[in-house]
This record gives sequence, C-alpha cells and structure tokens, in this order.
Amino acid sequence: MHSFLTKRLRIFARRAEGTVTVEFVIFAPLLLWAFTAIYTFFDAFRQETVNLKAAYTISDLISRETAELNETYIDSMHEMAKLLIRSDSQITLRVSVVRWNEDDNRYYVDWSKVRGTSLVEWTDDTISVVEESLPSMPDQERVILVETRNEMVPAFRVGLPNLDINNFVFTRPRFAPQVLFENQNDGGGGSHDDGSDALD
Repeated sequence: MHSFLTKRLRIFARRAEGTVTVEFVIFAPLLLWAFTAIYTFFDAFRQETVNLKAAYTISDLISRETAELNETYIDSMHEMAKLLIRSDSQITLRVSVVRWNEDDNRYYVDWSKVRGTSLVEWTDDTISVVEESLPSMPDQERVILVETRNEMVPAFRVGLPNLDINNFVFTRPRFAPQVLFENQNDGGGGSHDDGSDALD
C-alpha cells in the first residue's frame, strides 16, 4: 500500500496539466495592479503638466494686454483653465500684478483677483508670504503673478494620495509698463499709455 501511494504521488508531482491556469491565477492580479498603477501615476504626472501649461498660457496672454482688464476677462481665463484640466477636478486661479518699491524695500500689490475657492486675493500685507519666490526687480518694476491650485483625485487607489497641484508663474508685461484692472489705482510708478490713442 505504501509503495502504491508513493508511486501515485510521484506521478502527480510530474504531471503538468493546469500549471498555466495556476500561474495565471497567481500573476493576473499582480499584472492588473501594475497596469493600474502605471496609468494612475502617468495620469497624475499629465495633470500636473497640464496645470503648469495652463498657468503659463494665462500668464502669457495677460502679459500681452495693453487695455485694462475686467472681471469678465478673469472669468474667461478661469474658464479656459477649466477646459485644459481634467473635467472631474476643480481649479482655483489667482491673478495678481505685483510691484517692487525700492525705497520701501518691499513688494506691493497693484491688484489681485481670484476665481475658485481655495485661494484668497493678495494684499500689500500678505504678499510678503511669497516674497522669497518673487524675482528681483528694479524700482517700480511689475510682474504678473499667476497661480493655480488643483486638487487631483487619483483615478485608482494604488497608494497615491490626493494631490494638491500648485503652480506659481510670473511674467513681465510685454507691451506696457503695467497691466491695469478697471477701477483700480495704478499704484504709481509708470504710465500704462501704450500710444494707441496717438494712432487714431
């Protein structure tokens, strides 16, 4: 009886039927998780890149303006940013014009506008929070500061937490000393006249 059982066990050990099925059952979940993780991390990287490109695009558009901006203009920039990012996420946009005053050795805010819920408008008192991130500028020079904040929820739960994607982009006005906002004081330090009236 012992030899019979031993013989049968040896035959069973040498049999290869069902090996592929067993291997598939073991490795299929691992492969599925790997593909899911790759997609999730790629999507997160793509979303971060898209947010940065949106910030640069808005900053570049505003830097070319010579007419006064208004609330409708800022609304349209926010809508454009929402079109560029993933449709199931929300983006907050903050656009500001920041001026350096050499006599006071500090930055001032000409104007600041926010669209969305996770940021507040900069003021002369609060802009010092990001002073180290702003560029060195000559006296009364201005930059357009565009910031975006977007919370990204990963497509799949593979260990990647919700991401706060923050972008901080500044651009110098291209065709005028500054970019004005309607009904806002220009803050001094340079005319916004681009000579367009002289061409009429």
